[in-house]
Amino acid sequence: MNEKELRSMSGFLLFAIGLIMLFGGFGFSIYEGRPNVGILVSIIGFIILIGLTVINPNEAVVTTFFGDYMGTMKQSGLRWVNPLFRRKKISLRARNLNGQKLKVNDKLGNPIEIAAVVVWRVGDTAKASFEVDDYTKYVEIQSEAAVRHLAGVYAYDTMEAEEVEVPEFTLRDGSGKINEMLEAELTERLSRAGVDVLEARISHLAYAPEIAGAMLQRQQASAVVAARRQIVNGAVGMVDMALAMLSDKGIVELDEERKAAMVCNLLVVLCGEKSVTPVLNAGTLYP
Repeated sequence: MNEKELRSMSGFLLFAIGLIMLFGGFGFSIYEGRPNVGILVSIIGFIILIGLTVINPNEAVVTTFFGDYMGTMKQSGLRWVNPLFRRKKISLRARNLNGQKLKVNDKLGNPIEIAAVVVWRVGDTAKASFEVDDYTKYVEIQSEAAVRHLAGVYAYDTMEAEEVEVPEFTLRDGSGKINEMLEAELTERLSRAGVDVLEARISHLAYAPEIAGAMLQRQQASAVVAARRQIVNGAVGMVDMALAMLSDKGIVELDEERKAAMVCNLLVVLCGEKSVTPVLNAGTLYP
């Protein structure tokens, strides 16, 4: 079922006519002594007034007639339609859904907390009214299902992703792409209810409290290892450069044993966490 527009009449003139007939019929019954005619005129005026509907901006009115969908009115102002039509107002304004924090498992089975914010609006009033029982509840449930599904497809961060074969981005470092995929999945899920997704993004992402401490220690350890690796690479390059310069300029000739001792000392100086205290040899180089 798709939405179709229902043309309606401006209600200002009919509002005046209905009031005149309603009160005029009572007056006609009292002063003219013809109550049957006066009551009939008043009833007609009352029926005319029943057909009036006030439609605010960004609001729609879905009409049915004995179970048949007649159309949707979107013209704002005072409108008039068949008084026998059943009318239901639906807001077309944008709405925010601030999802609750969900505890789910990522692709690697690690428990994480995740939440999303969804901006949506009703795009097709016919589907929103007749395809689902309660479109607002439908949006909440399907949004939660989409977030759970997305969290189970990707790993939390790159450190975890290195252990298994996963896509090139993760929940943590691929926020832009993740938000696009979440929006696309929500658009597909909510199209049945005639809902347009304007924006969807992850608003909260963290490890579950029971493993947060352990994961923090693991991240810190990985950072220390990466830093040490860079320090060692730099130190080896500096030692190689020092030995090459000493040899090229003929400053001193070192045998293999002396080179090994020099390399060991330089690496201790360059890679040590604390400042070293040099020991000066005042005697011969070869004691």
